[in-house]
Amino acid sequence: MDNKSTSSQLPTALRLVSTVTTNKSTIIENFNKHFSTAGHAFHLATPTPVNCPAPSTATRQSPHHFSLTQIQIANVLKELQNLDPYKSAELDNLDPLFLKLSAEIVATPITSLFNLSFVSSEIPKDWKAAAVIPLFKGGDTLDPNCYRPISFLPCLSKVFESQVNKQISEHFESHRTFSAMQSGFRAGHGCSSAMLKVLNDIITAIDKRHYCAAVFIDLAKAFDSVNHHILIGRLDSLGFSNDCLAWFTNYFPDRVQCVKSEGLLSGPLAVSMGVPQGSILRPTLFSVYINDVVLAAGDSLIHLYADDPILYTSGPSLDTVLTNLQMSFNAIQLSFRGLQLLLNASKTKCMLFNRSLPAPARPSSITTLDG
Repeated sequence: MDNKSTSSQLPTALRLVSTVTTNKSTIIENFNKHFSTAGHAFHLATPTPVNCPAPSTATRQSPHHFSLTQIQIANVLKELQNLDPYKSAELDNLDPLFLKLSAEIVATPITSLFNLSFVSSEIPKDWKAAAVIPLFKGGDTLDPNCYRPISFLPCLSKVFESQVNKQISEHFESHRTFSAMQSGFRAGHGCSSAMLKVLNDIITAIDKRHYCAAVFIDLAKAFDSVNHHILIGRLDSLGFSNDCLAWFTNYFPDRVQCVKSEGLLSGPLAVSMGVPQGSILRPTLFSVYINDVVLAAGDSLIHLYADDPILYTSGPSLDTVLTNLQMSFNAIQLSFRGLQLLLNASKTKCMLFNRSLPAPARPSSITTLDG
């Protein structure tokens, strides 16, 4: 097997609990089983201790109303004409090259189909079926955890979602829905803007001869762990209309995936959690899901970039800084638990920043709620 990160070939063998199989059909079926349950990490984790406070579900109500509006033929035509003709057909067997070449003919009926979806609050089931390839990340080639699922949805579903996402994103940006501390998947924001904001705050604290402590939080399978009921509630609090909520209520159920590699195709398995991988709406919906976590930061600041939040605070007293950071971290953990997102304790790190200040007399460590 080619172990490069770009390889999508099946391994020659795969570990199944206590045995190793070399059967290709068995390998793809087990990859599919492994990937389809990726979002169940929260429910399989150690139960919350009895004396642990209840998870936080803090959110804020938006005064702004949002409804999906009719999609215009010209917009769909442009999307179809911009399709990559070298992409292969997915599980619906609809070739992007065909759609691109026939764009001027099919744009009108396709647009009607999209708008009918809004009216009926239904999405064709064929658009909910994803083809998945296992991509080797490095490590043990026998371990399914060392492979990343790359999902491909039907071409028309992506054209459709692109139009939906444009409406939602424009509404959010015009009404400043997202927190100023949210940099993920927003126009004019990104990894660089997030880094500059955090670094500027740290440098400002150091220039004041303050201590600054930060927790770099890692969430396990965050995108795949999104609870649909909670997400619909978030959309409701953001002023989404009943028709829009009904559409999203139909968007999540009945999703399936098959692993596809080397001419083999696994049987379909249901995907009951998470924002659909490979979908255009996935990043925006995840940003909505975690946006109000900032409300739990208390005296600290938290910057959100995708599933890698950074919690930090500063002050002249190290003891006060660490105490405040621990209190904020506890509250943030409860907020994530309320969202059914699991903290990856082994990859969550604490760091202390200072210049020409006395070394701490005690370790600058921060603990999780589970110790």
